[in-house]
Amino acid sequence: MSDSNEPLRAKALVDLARLFVIGLPALVVGFVAGAPKAHLGVAIVVTLGLAIYARSVRIRRLRTISAVLAAYREGDFSIRARETREDVAVDDVLVDLNALGDTLRDHRLGEMEAWSLLRKVMAEIDVVVLSFEADGRVRLANEAASRALGLSSSRLVGRSALELGLDALLAGEAPRVVSDLAALGERPFELRRGTFRLAGVEHTLLVLSDMTVALREREQEAWKRIISVMGHEINNSLAPIESIVENVSTVLAKSPRPEDWEADVMEGLEVVARRSRSLGRFMSAYARLAKLPLPVLRDTTVEEWVARVVALGHDGRVKVAKGPSVSLRADGDQLDALLINLVKNAVEAAPPGTEVGIRWLVEDERVHLFVEDEGPGVAEASGLFVPFFTTKPGGTGIGLALARQIAEAHGGEVSLRTREGGRGAEATVILPIAP
Repeated sequence: MSDSNEPLRAKALVDLARLFVIGLPALVVGFVAGAPKAHLGVAIVVTLGLAIYARSVRIRRLRTISAVLAAYREGDFSIRARETREDVAVDDVLVDLNALGDTLRDHRLGEMEAWSLLRKVMAEIDVVVLSFEADGRVRLANEAASRALGLSSSRLVGRSALELGLDALLAGEAPRVVSDLAALGERPFELRRGTFRLAGVEHTLLVLSDMTVALREREQEAWKRIISVMGHEINNSLAPIESIVENVSTVLAKSPRPEDWEADVMEGLEVVARRSRSLGRFMSAYARLAKLPLPVLRDTTVEEWVARVVALGHDGRVKVAKGPSVSLRADGDQLDALLINLVKNAVEAAPPGTEVGIRWLVEDERVHLFVEDEGPGVAEASGLFVPFFTTKPGGTGIGLALARQIAEAHGGEVSLRTREGGRGAEATVILPIAP
């Protein structure tokens, strides 16, 4: 095994050789000039003394530099080298070394402050945050993760995703909703996933938002809305029925009865029947909206889809401006129902003698289909797509809600707005084209 000080010894021998070479001419001149041997001995001793001193100074400075670098390597950036003011070149090295220490210290402080802020933020937010190393082991976990998984942060760190039952979260689509993981109590969570680098190593970041409260609140709001609408519709039917039944009972209880009592009773029963049929239609519409089946996807074209709807008649008021040939993967029956509702609304809103236009174009791999009328435009946009909300007398309020539900089931969307210039309304259907 070679001695670890061998490079320093070799350097020292080189320094001695250099000094000896520098002093050799003086010794030779003295020897040739016949200088006394004592003088030559003194010269040799002085030369060797200077060489030894220079060697010790050089070693001391190199050891100083080495000690400072070793401290930096261990993460201690508080040590500084003192300038000697004897060797300008060495002093320049020491100045740069001290500047490097200041830079490293500032970086370390910034990193510590960033980590401290990150940990405080992670501790305060009410979402599960986990980071995984490349081998699938937990590198970082916040308090929300500890509560959700029932383990302290110290026990989570170092465990693999497979051990924790979270390996399925490291693959698949994101963002998405997961609700079938036993490790999370089978509660619904919205998953978001990303990557970041720490110390040059790539890590995976998982963010899980508990959707239980949000879904419960949304469900309660939906129930309140449904109960309010259904209660309003039922009361609108029951109130006249109750009044008419009381009138009929009064007529039948009279003795003698009025001459036209049969006509009054028949008229009252007709009103009861009419309101009952209206209530029945309302309940059927509600059932149809609530039980929309999953779409059965087949190949179709936009031109065929529009042609099927236009062929239903609409008094010949629907005009089509043909767009590009576009194929869709969709449920034709459901798309027909969607477009029929939009065209029906447009025809009913358009003044007599005006036309309803249908056109389409392709943009960003999606087809944009427009249904345009020349009616009064959109008066109340906020509730148009709320089930059972209607501004038309006798309307059920499910047409637009059903259209949006069908579009979203196909990965698309429906919107309704007043046309530019305030002349009529424009319904827009956006659907992805077939791959």
